[in-house]
Amino acid sequence: MAQRPEIIFPLFKPVTTLAGVGPKIGGLIAKVAGERIVDLCLHLPAGLIDRRFAPKVAEAPEGLIATLTVRVDAHAPAPTRRLPYKVRCSDETGFITLTFFNARPDYLKAQLPEGETRIVSGRVERYGAERQMSHPDWIAKPDEAENVIGVEPTYPLTAGLTSKPLLKAITASLNLVPDLPEWLDDSLLSQHQWPSWQQALQAAHAPQEPEDLDPNAPARQRLAYDELLSNQLALALVRQRTRRTRGEPLAGTGALSRPVVDALPFTLTDAQRQAIEEITADLASSDRMLRLLQGDVGSGKTVVALMAMLIAVESGRQAALMAPTELLARQHFKVLEALAAPSGVNIALLTGREKGKPREKLLNDLADGTIQIAIGTHALFQEDVAFKNLGLAVIDEQHRFGVHQRLLLAAKTNASTGDTNTLLMTATPIPRTLALTAYGDMDVSRIMGKPPGRQPVDTRTIPMARLDEVAESMRRAIDGGARVYWVCPLVSESELVDLAAAEDRAADLRQRFGDRVGLAHGQMKGAERDEVMARFAAGDLDILVATTVIEVGVDVPEATVMVIEHAERFGLAQLHQLRGRVGRGAQQSTCLLLYAQPLGETAQARLAIMRETDDGFRIAEEDLRLRGAGEVLGTRQSGLPDFRLADIEAHQDLLQAASDDAQLILETDPDLKGPRGQALRILLYLFERDAAVRYLRSG
Repeated sequence: MAQRPEIIFPLFKPVTTLAGVGPKIGGLIAKVAGERIVDLCLHLPAGLIDRRFAPKVAEAPEGLIATLTVRVDAHAPAPTRRLPYKVRCSDETGFITLTFFNARPDYLKAQLPEGETRIVSGRVERYGAERQMSHPDWIAKPDEAENVIGVEPTYPLTAGLTSKPLLKAITASLNLVPDLPEWLDDSLLSQHQWPSWQQALQAAHAPQEPEDLDPNAPARQRLAYDELLSNQLALALVRQRTRRTRGEPLAGTGALSRPVVDALPFTLTDAQRQAIEEITADLASSDRMLRLLQGDVGSGKTVVALMAMLIAVESGRQAALMAPTELLARQHFKVLEALAAPSGVNIALLTGREKGKPREKLLNDLADGTIQIAIGTHALFQEDVAFKNLGLAVIDEQHRFGVHQRLLLAAKTNASTGDTNTLLMTATPIPRTLALTAYGDMDVSRIMGKPPGRQPVDTRTIPMARLDEVAESMRRAIDGGARVYWVCPLVSESELVDLAAAEDRAADLRQRFGDRVGLAHGQMKGAERDEVMARFAAGDLDILVATTVIEVGVDVPEATVMVIEHAERFGLAQLHQLRGRVGRGAQQSTCLLLYAQPLGETAQARLAIMRETDDGFRIAEEDLRLRGAGEVLGTRQSGLPDFRLADIEAHQDLLQAASDDAQLILETDPDLKGPRGQALRILLYLFERDAAVRYLRSG
């Protein structure tokens, strides 16, 4: 593996190697910024304090930060520890009292000797008729004025860490930043008037005006572009490797897919047909497929995936579909087994639940090719699972898997036939900007709209105060043959969060409706939860009270009512996913969003959008606007990079430019061997895109 370039070694040392940063301060810094010097360099100020305002005492306005030059007149120690220690000071215009709680008198007498002049800086307040300053931020001698009178950046902190040691550590870190070779194109630098990377870093840490904190201030813009370029270049390198790894063309014969299409109980939509055509063309090419299939809840992605898997089987290869939960895997298995029946294809299910002899037989049948299509959970990429010749990996709700897990499944192939083709599916529509950051220029198929016959869900917002009324209205719905989902945000009552709990709501509804109320939540055993879901699907239960475990993949066409308690606590994408559980049959469905008052502005906007539209792509764009990138898919699990300098919303144009730049770089210097290429290797290491460097041809 290529080694990190020596020029940036100093930046990857622990923060505890800095003078004055011991294990305790180091631990606190690690919590807020990171463990290494580079982390401190990338921990940018969130605000600034202007200490340049230096009025006379009598002119210092209440509530503002002022830097005052005063004479120390007298110390007035507190009679008890509960009262403040006071130091009376003055200049020729008036008096001010410095107050300290839990003071150490010896320390204060040394800092503020009576009769001497000192510079103090802090917020001026009034207590009765007199001015005072509690715990000044700075106390300095007159000859140290330049250390105080200036603009001071303020940084995100954590409990136990104050700004002074952090500021000192950041200053020391910036002194270690080497002068790195320029990796940006000259024309781009002059077009934006951007400084060098080192200058940009220094400027971003020394804001002089509030505008300098803006994401589009030149220094911040430059640093954001570098981070976005490292992301796009890394993705392009992975993609380049994918394309270099020749696949074996999979050309379907139609022998299996035709009878399946002829037997479908519905007609494929134009959007489904187009997606199938795009995937068919990809599979027939000798380049390995890497395609994202985006479709709203209930848009018919499963059928498209089945057609792709049948092409692989028609070509003499195997296919696998990986789902994030056992429940969803079992549901896919049930649906696909029924749909694929006319083809006679051998489909099997592999989850963590299979043990002993049955598991052994499954593994043998996979290894010798008896099983043509495998459906499963992450159990599919465990070490002991071997395919005879896997040709296509379909990964459903892909944002719930890390990139590493996706690669593990795609790697389970026979080396002689090239790497596996990969189709990623998601019912969480991803805004274009997020798709770019997570996948680069990956090919995307979108299934817009829903299959014919599906009616829009009637969505209403109702205050929680009317909960009893809502519960009673369920009686009429159930008498009319409806089945009801009732979603709560928590499993059991929490003292910390005053939200309705699923367990309590189920008990309350059982008092009203008897034992035809079921409960499903994430803390139940898988088998127990599946049994409750199965009873609901079979019609043995009228109401299913649940947490968000039903968000993905429960398909009960007879369910026509969705009640979501404390809807203001859910993200837009999640509300949209939950609403997608109803409206799957031909009957009119209803979604009731119960909210607690008063509603915040963002929550109000979210609920308004839910009433206005059921277009998942519009909802995803609004979700990004209201919550920001990190929240939309839940960054930690989404495969989305964790940006520290770039703001996906503010820097959308930079993201597109970085994407274009990355493509151009690899067209002109695919192995990053030229002068700019060598500098770009440093950039990749700097932002820890080390994995991408491994994809470069060695030598």
